[in-house]
Amino acid sequence: MNKPKMASEKGVPSNSSLLMLLDQIERMNGEAMLRDAELARHVTAKILHLIQTQEKSGREIMSKGSGMEVILASLENCRDVQTTLNILYILTELLSVGRGHRVEVFISKGGTGILFQILISASKESPPSVELMLQLHSLLAKVGPKDRRFGVKARLSGALNVTVNLIKQNLQNTKLLLPCLHVLRVYSSNLVNAMSLGKIEGVELMFKIIGPYSKKNTSLLKVALDALGALLKSKTNARRAVDGGYVAVLLALYQDWHRNDTRCRHILIRKGLLVCLRNVTNIKLGRKAFIDADGMRILLNSSTECLPVRTLDPLVNTSSLIMRKCFPKNRLPLPTIKSAFHFQLPHIPAGGPVAQLYSHPPGGKTSHQLSNKVLKKVDDVVDDSDDNEEAEADTDTENDEDEKDNCMLNDDIETDLNKLYPKRSLCRPFEDLKVYERFFLELSEDFQGYTLKGPKSTNSMPSSASPSSLSASARSPRPVTVPSAQTQPPNDIPIPSSQEDRSSTKGHGTQPSSSALTSTPSPPLTPLDLDNIHLSKGKKEEASSPSDGDRVIEKELVSPFECVSLEEKEDLNADASERVRQEGSPINATRHIQSPLLLGGIPTLRVGSGGSNLGSDCGSEGADEEGGEGAVLEVPDTARLLPLHNPDLYVEMVKETCSVPQYAEVAYPDYFGHVAPTFKEPLLERLYGVQRSKIFQDIERLIHPNDILDKVVYDLDIPNCPLVKDEGESLKFNSQFESGNLRKAIRVRKYEYDLVLNADINSNHYHQWFYFEVSGMRVGVTYRFNIINCEKSNSQFNYGMQVLMYSVQEAISGRPCWVRTGTDICYYKNYFARSSIAAGGQKGKSYYTLTFSTSFSHKDDVCYFAYHYPYTFSTLKMHLSKLEDLRTPQIYLRQDVLCETLGGNHCPLLTITAMPESKSSNHIYQFRNRPLIFLSARVHPGETNASWVMKGTLEFLMGTSTLAASLREAYIFKIVPMLNPDGVINGNHRCSLSGEDLNRQWQSPNPELHPTIYHTKSLLQYLAHIQRAPLVFCDYHGHSRKKNVFMYGCSLKETVWQSNISATSSDLQEDLGYRSLPKILSEIAPAFSMASSSFVVERSKESTARVVVWREIGVQRSYTMESTLCGCDQGKYKGYQIGTRELEEMGAQFCVALLRLKRLIGFRNHQHGWDLDNDVITIPAKTVSSPTTYVMEEDEPSFLEAIDYSAESNDEDAEPENELADEAQENLDQLSD
Repeated sequence: MNKPKMASEKGVPSNSSLLMLLDQIERMNGEAMLRDAELARHVTAKILHLIQTQEKSGREIMSKGSGMEVILASLENCRDVQTTLNILYILTELLSVGRGHRVEVFISKGGTGILFQILISASKESPPSVELMLQLHSLLAKVGPKDRRFGVKARLSGALNVTVNLIKQNLQNTKLLLPCLHVLRVYSSNLVNAMSLGKIEGVELMFKIIGPYSKKNTSLLKVALDALGALLKSKTNARRAVDGGYVAVLLALYQDWHRNDTRCRHILIRKGLLVCLRNVTNIKLGRKAFIDADGMRILLNSSTECLPVRTLDPLVNTSSLIMRKCFPKNRLPLPTIKSAFHFQLPHIPAGGPVAQLYSHPPGGKTSHQLSNKVLKKVDDVVDDSDDNEEAEADTDTENDEDEKDNCMLNDDIETDLNKLYPKRSLCRPFEDLKVYERFFLELSEDFQGYTLKGPKSTNSMPSSASPSSLSASARSPRPVTVPSAQTQPPNDIPIPSSQEDRSSTKGHGTQPSSSALTSTPSPPLTPLDLDNIHLSKGKKEEASSPSDGDRVIEKELVSPFECVSLEEKEDLNADASERVRQEGSPINATRHIQSPLLLGGIPTLRVGSGGSNLGSDCGSEGADEEGGEGAVLEVPDTARLLPLHNPDLYVEMVKETCSVPQYAEVAYPDYFGHVAPTFKEPLLERLYGVQRSKIFQDIERLIHPNDILDKVVYDLDIPNCPLVKDEGESLKFNSQFESGNLRKAIRVRKYEYDLVLNADINSNHYHQWFYFEVSGMRVGVTYRFNIINCEKSNSQFNYGMQVLMYSVQEAISGRPCWVRTGTDICYYKNYFARSSIAAGGQKGKSYYTLTFSTSFSHKDDVCYFAYHYPYTFSTLKMHLSKLEDLRTPQIYLRQDVLCETLGGNHCPLLTITAMPESKSSNHIYQFRNRPLIFLSARVHPGETNASWVMKGTLEFLMGTSTLAASLREAYIFKIVPMLNPDGVINGNHRCSLSGEDLNRQWQSPNPELHPTIYHTKSLLQYLAHIQRAPLVFCDYHGHSRKKNVFMYGCSLKETVWQSNISATSSDLQEDLGYRSLPKILSEIAPAFSMASSSFVVERSKESTARVVVWREIGVQRSYTMESTLCGCDQGKYKGYQIGTRELEEMGAQFCVALLRLKRLIGFRNHQHGWDLDNDVITIPAKTVSSPTTYVMEEDEPSFLEAIDYSAESNDEDAEPENELADEAQENLDQLSD
């Protein structure tokens, strides 16, 4: 080593005693130190004394690092034991103070290597100096955790054997043993070292040190357990521990410490034992050994005893992790993971998950007949994740840390500048797009045949034919069982011979009864007055209970009744009209309905493929005799508060709706309608420990299998009879109605049911949306429901969201509404394994359980549960039909059929604007040249909140307020209110009948497989060709893992700022107008959050509507507007769950924002160069820099209780709430857009 030159620290005299001593020992380096060992001892002893007695001496040595170099050079050249010890004492004193900087200097000067060199030399002495070994290991233990290459240096120098042999020879010398174990723990943090230590009996050696409960040497025991835990991270060592029978030893030791540590003074030792168990159970052999040693019962009992003591949570969390990991993985209780329904596609895609699905025998109703061999191929869920692992490579892995440090969370951000410049690449010749001219009659209409101030019938637009070759002709209605069904068999229901064409422009259909159309006095409270919405954010309102006005509404809704049946509809409507004319108000009208459901002691009569059928072998025998003529259900007359709802019209819409299962029933909530409650529903406060208690109850199933009933009570895989006959007290389930989703119900305990959701058709996953019916309940009993095949790794159900319930008894009592319900709600990973096919090729993935408990207030009620407020395709058609009634002569409204879907349903297209003031050329010119706004919604069927937002938008646009009139005069609106009717109808969550996410098909949509996307994109391409691209494009969505309403947009600048792209300022020229609309919304909409919005373009979203319309059509203001499924954490609605009232309000406020945008743009243009967007629309740094705006991370704070989502993490020190990181990129396409 070159001799360093001394340098004094500023302010420290260069002739100080310490510097003189350092200078003296520097001159002695080399042979001089060997010749004069006594002098070397004397000088080093003096230096040690100065450091121990004078605090500034240490600072002098560390000044400029030269003092450390001198000491290390002396240590390296020294051969005298006492001098070496003195220098080690000096280093110990120096490195014992400070915050790690001195240790870093020591490492940078090569100190670690010198220590290992001396360790190897000292080990060759016979016998080695115990004091020297003690000091060396003490220093190594202090330096090791800071030195990234410590493990490699130890292995290359041969220090591993030295330390292990020293431990073997000094098992009774606790003073020496402790630092040696500290060093061994650091050695073992390197996986290759751990394997090497295992080969020289390092694992067995640790089991000689750890022992049963004792008050002596607890520090030694704790360090030994830490070292053992590090060793067992190696799967080779874990197998060695299993083969040696040490799993049972660890369990016995844990039991002993648990029993004797009554005052909880040794939690770290107990935690160390659990960490060893956790690491050894990372392999299949370890899990089996754990089960064989009765580990489940031992940890469950001990954890249950620890639950009351909050300080023992680390033990409970780790125990829970081990038990869940060791719980045997099971297949879902299904014959196949494919959907229970099968739809044959016109052609199969060449590649992708759908093609892979079709490579296996089709699922559907006959899928339970598949052989076990085929099932094993399809449902690849065997727990063999560590059976075929490659041998652990003997390579150095410590440099991986540098790569991890450089790994950015935003690696999904688009970095190709060529893709970040919006360019119109229409790809289709204009001749192909001219067929879409028929959808833009308003751009060429001269209104010469119109009387603009005449009745609204004179303003109706001619029908437009679909551009597709699919027929849009009228369909023959089919029999449908509705709440107004009579007691005769369904085959006797007379069917009208013909029906008017629903494909016409005005959407003609069965007109509502005159009672519904008769004007009535305004009720004391209305669900939502869209003409008088809030235009600014207000303060948070306190939660309120139903007011006196609500009670008045409830009383008025329980109105007199009229008798209704399908075959006597016309006469009854006439009678009803006569009664209304006589009595003067529909409030006094009565409405009796003969019910097919079990209400008030009336037996069940169910029609269709999924219920108790008259004449069916699985129906209720003699039900028709029991029902008689007295089976009457009182139905609330909700027409007063729901101007767009009519039950009879809804039934007619259902008859025209085509579903794959050929649904023949109508759900009560869709028939009655939903009146939004006037009180807010607060976010549910999570009870501490609720998740662990649910997990422990699941574990008890394995320990006490005889307590489990395991009785299937509902199964769609049973052809023609999903409702399994049960003589007991089981609940009765049903999901065979539009948008319904429940595949199987299993009664596991007396009042507990496991529920399995159906996969999207032509898919084997996407389980999230549910909508089902429950009946046969008992009052005052708490039922627990477990939906066991959820897929997302986290959910807002962990953060205050509740499921929705609709009670028929409450509805007929005057409260027809969905309400939030459920207690003990949590969402956690379960023991059902996901197929590698359904998990994108990844093995070892599990499903998640959503569990909630609820009780029922009414005997023999019929209740419905849903993931979010349902909004069916038939509801949309009903609303569009009723919107016609709102049209005034001043409103231009046209309904077209854009195309026909795969399932044979029409996809509606709306055009809304204001009629021109007159037929003058100037007014006609202004009419034709209004900017276009293009809106779409519900591309994902499970995001029903998008439809409620769209409903608010449509109602506002058709309203009579001055704002609505101004908005219509400002823009032409082209609206596709439901892009995925087939998915909505059939209860899908994400996909269409093609089994694909339609919002990932915008780049190259297939006209046969993705007709709605193909034709919607064609509309936009046509507009781009004629230089009329929309001013704003917005696709309404719902978000399942974030709160508030927010937007995703597209920005070149913000994407570059969030990536490592090198770009000049000239490359980043961009108008900030894309921020204006979200900024306006943040100012007027209480639920909207600008901070949650993002304008970054990601690679994974390049096929979404937002990015394609921005990039290919050239629409700068191209957005996805995401509405929470849960609630808000800011603004007036902070702390409340979102409801239909707030969602519709959001749709209306979006319209108001568009009007402000128009005025903003007009004012800016008027000012000749004033960039008002830059002046008014600021860019908050928080939004740009926040990774949560584009990275899939939760926007939630940690709970006091650890939420263990990922039971299979191998991180030793990671708390359960942090173990979600390995799944942060799972289901990338399911979080947004």
